[in-house]
Amino acid sequence: MLIAGLASLAAAVPASADEYRLSNNQHISCSRGLSPGKLVTATCRSYAYLFNTKTSEYFRCAVSLAMTRDNKEVINVQTDGGCFRRPRIFDVDGDYQFDGAETEPANTNAFFGAGGYVVWAADTKQRRVRGCVTIASGLGDDVSKCLEMTFD
Repeated sequence: MLIAGLASLAAAVPASADEYRLSNNQHISCSRGLSPGKLVTATCRSYAYLFNTKTSEYFRCAVSLAMTRDNKEVINVQTDGGCFRRPRIFDVDGDYQFDGAETEPANTNAFFGAGGYVVWAADTKQRRVRGCVTIASGLGDDVSKCLEMTFD
């Protein structure tokens, strides 16, 4: 599902062969719950980032699978996912590298919601790095801030 979504996104946006890159730091987290009647539901989620190496714009992509079973068989399987556009990290076009990381759900970092994530971007032509942290505010909108790194 995630691969199909990324393929359709790449087809919809004309770009050079190396203009979009998938993050190297994907994570998966799973949870399990008991339901009435001895049903067990397991849900797994994973996130990845598709980054435009020219503009520093990126997409946060998520995929999930939920499976419900009883003692004998799988009763239901549901999947969901998609990529959501995020703003540019740098104001001007350039040649950028980047990576991202997620907090794991049900975590002490998730004070107000499902957790957060960080995206790091570096300009490959000069010594310039930005870190952008996003966390759930618990009020409907995420809070996101980017900081230019200094070198001592």
